[in-house]
Amino acid sequence: MMPGRRTGSAPPARGVAALCCWALMLVVVLPLLILQSLDARFGAALVVQCVVVVHTGAALARVLTDVGARLIAFGFWLFSYVWLGLAPLAMLATDAYPRGFLVDADTAFVSTLLVETGLVAYSAGSALAGWRSSRTSVVLEPLLARRLAPGRVLLLCGLALLLAVILIPRQGGLAAFFLSRQAANEAAALAEPAGSADRAMAAWVLSVPAFWALVGLLHVPRFRTGDRVLRGLRWLLLPLLAAVNAVVNNPISQPRFWAGTVLLALAFGASWMRGPRAFRIGAAGVAAVVLVVFPYSDYFRYDKREPVRVVSLAEQFTSNGDYDAFQQIETGVDYVRHAGFTPSAALGPPLFFVPRAAWPGKPDDAGILLARHAGYTFDNLSAPLWIESYMWAGFPSVIAVFGLIGAVGRRIDEIRHRLRRRPGTLAALLVPAFGFYQLVLLRGSLMAIVGPLALLVCIPLLITRKHQRPAPPSAREAGYAPERAAPSPLPTGGART
Repeated sequence: MMPGRRTGSAPPARGVAALCCWALMLVVVLPLLILQSLDARFGAALVVQCVVVVHTGAALARVLTDVGARLIAFGFWLFSYVWLGLAPLAMLATDAYPRGFLVDADTAFVSTLLVETGLVAYSAGSALAGWRSSRTSVVLEPLLARRLAPGRVLLLCGLALLLAVILIPRQGGLAAFFLSRQAANEAAALAEPAGSADRAMAAWVLSVPAFWALVGLLHVPRFRTGDRVLRGLRWLLLPLLAAVNAVVNNPISQPRFWAGTVLLALAFGASWMRGPRAFRIGAAGVAAVVLVVFPYSDYFRYDKREPVRVVSLAEQFTSNGDYDAFQQIETGVDYVRHAGFTPSAALGPPLFFVPRAAWPGKPDDAGILLARHAGYTFDNLSAPLWIESYMWAGFPSVIAVFGLIGAVGRRIDEIRHRLRRRPGTLAALLVPAFGFYQLVLLRGSLMAIVGPLALLVCIPLLITRKHQRPAPPSAREAGYAPERAAPSPLPTGGART
């Protein structure tokens, strides 16, 4: 065989130096910075928690140096590392928690085992899906390959503008969306005297369609020639929808997780952010912002704003209620010890739309149950997916849930990476949004977020349609249809003719 250029190129390899640097930072440096400022109290729970930190830090380092853009994995491991890795490390080392309910050492040990069990199940599910990545998914691949339908996108734009005209005055007017969340809720309560659940759902019905209308309009296929009406409508609607989103999805009056989802989905959904290199840079920036800026991003939550006081990460983790995920897991383990498992509660999230009048035994929100068990006077608390699935059937349900989401998340990441050069696909729209909204899903509770999650998933499904593969061209379309047989060539004896 004559030497020459290889027809195929080897797949890109992970940067070993970058992986070691990230692993050193996440597994060694940051945990030591937290522990050195504390008077650590070692115990069995803290030992297991160190294993959790190593596991989550190493997994996050792998995602940040991966040769593909893994948005779903990034969202999962970022939440696990910060909220269930570093924050519990500070809590267990000092026995100081942001909430008042405290548990014994045995409950804390079971809680750390519960967290690590979910992480191992997720890693196993992801590894199994990666091992089978060469096989095409008969469900996810056609689903994520759906293409935007321009007509449906325009209909959604009109619906979003109509909802803005109707619902913004009912939410207190334009000024209410630039007040603190406390003042905005009070203004909405005065303008709409219905229950808080109705007001919350009205807010989601206003903000989610506006977000998807803007995203769909940005991603709708653009043609160089023809479709002048579509291009004209696009340039007319873009500034209107950008203004509506600046009002209804701004970070002042909206929850930080949702406002962050909107901003990051727009950024990571851009064509220049779909490549692995751009994803790694953007993901590193997001991780830094979550660690450094997020603790101070509740500045607009209340009317009375105190001066920003910069404190250490360890103090933030042990005093800020935003990091109560692990303490809620401990509360849930203690709740199960007294009340037992409730398998019927697993029916609550998928059947959230059934009214309690028709279903008297409808399960309560897990966050509310934990707040009542702890004796809190407020019940707007989280219930991480770890403890919510544990309350259904114990460790087996945790393993099943996290193994499933690990496998599905890995396949979604791989399919999006393969489709990254196809504009206007459902993967380009939905995966960035779900990848970051996943932090809300993991923080819980499911009953509180399943309604907005249904809107977030169903709307892009409705504005896309099944991708039709082009049929192979016929002989006449290909331009080589012979009507008669070509004459056989004359013998030339090898001479060039």
